[in-house]
Amino acid sequence: MPTFVPGLSLAAATYREAVRPILDAALPDLAHSAALLGPGSEVLGFDTARSTDHDWGPRLLLFLHPADARRHARQISRLLAERMPASVGGWSTNFSPPEPGRSRTLRPVGDAPVDHRVDLHDLDTWLVDRIGVDPRDDMAAHDWLAIPTQLLLEVTEGAVFHDGLGQLEPVRAALAWYPDDVWRYLLACQWRRIAQEEAFPGRCAESGDDLGSRLVTARLVRDLMRLAMLIERRYPPYSKWLGTAFARLRCAPALQPLLADALADAAWPHREDALCAAYEHLARAHNDLGLSEPVEPTVRPFHDRPYRVSAADRFADATRRAITDPQVLALPPYIGGVDQFVDSTEVLSTADRARAVTAALHRR
Repeated sequence: MPTFVPGLSLAAATYREAVRPILDAALPDLAHSAALLGPGSEVLGFDTARSTDHDWGPRLLLFLHPADARRHARQISRLLAERMPASVGGWSTNFSPPEPGRSRTLRPVGDAPVDHRVDLHDLDTWLVDRIGVDPRDDMAAHDWLAIPTQLLLEVTEGAVFHDGLGQLEPVRAALAWYPDDVWRYLLACQWRRIAQEEAFPGRCAESGDDLGSRLVTARLVRDLMRLAMLIERRYPPYSKWLGTAFARLRCAPALQPLLADALADAAWPHREDALCAAYEHLARAHNDLGLSEPVEPTVRPFHDRPYRVSAADRFADATRRAITDPQVLALPPYIGGVDQFVDSTEVLSTADRARAVTAALHRR
């Protein structure tokens, strides 16, 4: 096997050394943009040597104007198949054929044309297919909330190697983060999720249900990680990469040990101490955003019961009170974005399904 290189670096070399020279020779005046976006661990910068066993290699996307895509896409794909080098950086440019439900893997180049992974698209169609909406149009609040955060990552992470269309980079900038009042709404909904369950681990432990206590604690840890990403303006990826992405946050050195302690094989009082420290850390970080009136960050008893909680409803309510956008104020309180009420890969990986369930739930 060749020496592993990050997929983004390999894609950049593929464009620079293989694809761009072919385009310049055959269609020098054709405007195009080139990038590595969409699904794949390498788009997020999380790939390792293990990633090379499927759907990884010298690949990228080429974007054309819609009319040019209709006119030239097949010609360009054929030219690349005929003229692509056999390898880039020692990695074969030839992939196994696409088959339903099967991953594509690298194969040596034989006598036949290269079965490459330089995928051609017009940007308009690709954006609607990936996220369900074209961000160059005015995006309403419900449009933002219907896009799973993983799909937003797939457009805003990765890398652009050339933007001859002059549109790809502005689109990525427009999607870089939520409008402030949509952000407030999502923060309020995330605090509300925590409020709904933060007393449960203590109650389970008191009842002798240690497994139940650990289960709800794990749910709270996941919600706290996603809250931390919202506070630091980072879209959370799907579950496989959530811990990896969380580890790159500014707050991770302080929070990681606390969340690990909350999940540790220890008695409930120890886990409660860790959770409470995490609550207070994130409460202070939330106040530092200045998106709402500050809320006292220390934990307190859950009414007259001996379980310590952040009383997270206080943060949810304060943040919601700071919203002024009429579109956001008209949303059902505390429902949230699609990731906050759906936990199905079949929905969260498909833009049209995510839009459908969000529209149904947000309909008043």
